[in-house]
Amino acid sequence: MTRWVAYRTLPGVEPPETKYAQGNGGLIAYQVTGDGPADLVHMTGLASHVDVRWDVPPMARFLERLSSFSRVISFDRRGFGASDPIPSGVLTWEECADDLKVVLDAIACERAAIFAEVDDGPTALLFAAMFPDRVSALVLANGAARLVADDGYPGVPLEAASALVNMTQQGWGTEAWAELVAASVAQDRRTIRSLAKLQRASATPTVAARRFRYALGLDIRGVLSSIHVPTLIIQREQSMFVPTSIGRHLAENIPGAAYFETPGGDILCCTQGDREILERVQKFLTGTSEAQDTDRVLATVLFTDIVDSTRRAAEAGDRHWKQLLDAHDDLIRQEVERFGGRIVKTTGDGALATFDSPGRAIRCALELHDKLAAIGVPIRAGLHSGEIELRGEDVGGIAVHLAARVAAAANAGEVLVSRTLNDLVAGSGLEFIDRGMHELKGVPGDWRLFAVVR
Repeated sequence: MTRWVAYRTLPGVEPPETKYAQGNGGLIAYQVTGDGPADLVHMTGLASHVDVRWDVPPMARFLERLSSFSRVISFDRRGFGASDPIPSGVLTWEECADDLKVVLDAIACERAAIFAEVDDGPTALLFAAMFPDRVSALVLANGAARLVADDGYPGVPLEAASALVNMTQQGWGTEAWAELVAASVAQDRRTIRSLAKLQRASATPTVAARRFRYALGLDIRGVLSSIHVPTLIIQREQSMFVPTSIGRHLAENIPGAAYFETPGGDILCCTQGDREILERVQKFLTGTSEAQDTDRVLATVLFTDIVDSTRRAAEAGDRHWKQLLDAHDDLIRQEVERFGGRIVKTTGDGALATFDSPGRAIRCALELHDKLAAIGVPIRAGLHSGEIELRGEDVGGIAVHLAARVAAAANAGEVLVSRTLNDLVAGSGLEFIDRGMHELKGVPGDWRLFAVVR
């Protein structure tokens, strides 16, 4: 679908064409500008409307400059801007990653750099870890693996973070809020009015505050070491939303990441210090276009195991047991494929599968439990998200070993997950019971495990 819109753009800025891509959950609005040699996805966080942003002078200038050295791909995640609304009210990072894949596929883009600002940071980080073959480089501006402070982690105190959510609910879409997040241009009334309009067009105050609250529950620190694409961290020195300690943590924990602090406190890159930021981004992207080794990726690993298989085989007899195993294997292949996973192998009395999406992996495990129990083959299941090694059709690495140990710790009929996986699906609607700390054979340290509530 194509929609033409008239824009009051700056001289030299060509009005872009807005198109729609059909995603699983609705239509996703996107634009492509520029004809540079490399593709660049630009994600601007909460303030996202592919049409209205062209009425914001500093944003139009910023996009024009990006388009001078790349083909810029922009889209509104579902629930925001010109894209379809979502019934759940909050788009998870997994669903946002799905939207990104849909847009890339729609324009036949096999590989792109990602420039993500503010709360789009987690989606970009996880997308780069899971699909390194589709990401040439990563630029994060005022992003975070975790926003809220934790033991040994210098984030935003929970009370202050909650206050920011309330402030968003009260001020989103007002000129006063625009002045707060873009203080450097507070005297430029045209820009302030256009920023407030962009916010209102992007989302209502309730949706914006709900999204901010969802971001406070995210913790993806455990996957930073799995990012192997060239990465640049851009951090405001006086940001009220993302302190410098968070940006430095990202740079210290992503292998080989470069770090750049820019003066001021504006939340968006386009309103303050944009010239220096763009120069850094251009130099970084044009110098890191080589293909990266993609034999290590972030994935969610699922192990299943038939409960008391030896006893059940003896009771059933060889012929009937073979029939049950065949039905077991068919059901597992069917459900894993339905939830977007890949069967690595069956193990006689279980299976090993991998998924790009942790939420879908957990839901697949729940569905397998119910359908296999219905044919008299009860299972236990264990899941963990981490970096895996691709070995042809097989997989290896500590994440695979961990998932196997989590499965071994599960009780009959239980779907058990690691703390890492529990953190990754925060806000997805899945519920868990804390099963406490466990020693996992062959894995150093103690591990907190959680049982999925049925």
